[in-house]
Amino acid sequence: MAATDTRERTDALSPAARHSTPIDQHDMPRLSSFIRQHVEPILDEWETFARSLPQGEAMDVSALRDHAKDMLATIADDLDAPQTPEEQTGKARGDSDAATDAAPTPAQEHGAGRAESGFTVGQMVAEFRALRASVMRLWSQTQQHTRSEDLADMTRFNEAIDQAIAESITRYTHEIGQSKERFLAILGHDLRTPVGAIVTSTSFMLDTAEESGDLPQRYRSLIEGVSRSARRMNRLVADLLEFARVSFGDAIPMQRVPTDLGRLVSDVVAEVRASYPKHTFECVTSGALEGEWDSDRLFQALINLVSNAVQHGSRDLPIRVSARGEANEVVLTVHNGGAAIPPDEVAQMSQGMIPGASNDDGDRRHLGLGLYIVDKIITAHGGRLLLRSNASDGTTFALHLPRADTKVQ
Repeated sequence: MAATDTRERTDALSPAARHSTPIDQHDMPRLSSFIRQHVEPILDEWETFARSLPQGEAMDVSALRDHAKDMLATIADDLDAPQTPEEQTGKARGDSDAATDAAPTPAQEHGAGRAESGFTVGQMVAEFRALRASVMRLWSQTQQHTRSEDLADMTRFNEAIDQAIAESITRYTHEIGQSKERFLAILGHDLRTPVGAIVTSTSFMLDTAEESGDLPQRYRSLIEGVSRSARRMNRLVADLLEFARVSFGDAIPMQRVPTDLGRLVSDVVAEVRASYPKHTFECVTSGALEGEWDSDRLFQALINLVSNAVQHGSRDLPIRVSARGEANEVVLTVHNGGAAIPPDEVAQMSQGMIPGASNDDGDRRHLGLGLYIVDKIITAHGGRLLLRSNASDGTTFALHLPRADTKVQ
């Protein structure tokens, strides 16, 4: 082979590879040996790609190369290890992937690190794709011709990369799941506990003032305002808890129990009326209203709709809450007069928020979040949520709930 050929092949390598030990073109190394001998050029390309990702811009070299050297060593060892056809089939099924409760592999540690650093799973997989491409490109530049064992090495290498990806994703998902649980715990306890204390304290102060009659009206109004805000905050925390659970892919847990929806409607109206004594409420029930539903979830859904009717409806018109029993379902409706919800906002509310929309009575963005939760609760019951809103008739939300013994289509 002419010296010019060797120089051309060496020039084709990355800048980092050109500074490594010159490759003997007649040696034709196996892939495992090539990986061990050229770790630094491979890691240089890995680092360059990782730094191109948004999360990698500010990371130091050690973080960017996190576990990559150990992963390459593991892959090289895997290439040298004998493998039967049965073992290859098992690897394709994931039988050889490391368990999350075992000592972590370099790939698993990498997945955990990328989850902590804020990488998306797509970005992490892209790193492995870049690693695969870098190794194959640099190695192919050293090969004069392809041997049968080279084809076997490439197959084994791809299998090893796929296994590393699977192990990284599994640990990444595990870490994200733990973060989710911590987040839900904060919402469910650390935020709700102090809000609950405010609600309890203001209720006690108002009850005591009612008995003694020695609290000036201006102070009573302030306490009532604090109580209303705390109750609203408590409902918002509950909505955020459900929103976070659904956003993380969990279904809203359901526990069906014998429920009288007529009683539930009355309880909801009584609670909201206590928070908004200056508003007028009408409660109408008809038909058979007994069945099996998750009463706590329906209470949450209905109180969301009634509270929002207070916030966004006209103060001069009553809020009408009804429960109507029919043969195969019960229909709960909440109606308020006042300005209609614009059609474009109705479509956005199903996604959980209404950007930039508000009125004099409050922030309508909470209506979007609340409606999103209501829709998920009704859907979990096999029902449907309908909305009708126009300037002449006002706004009506209708919750169609099939009875437990009714087959949901």
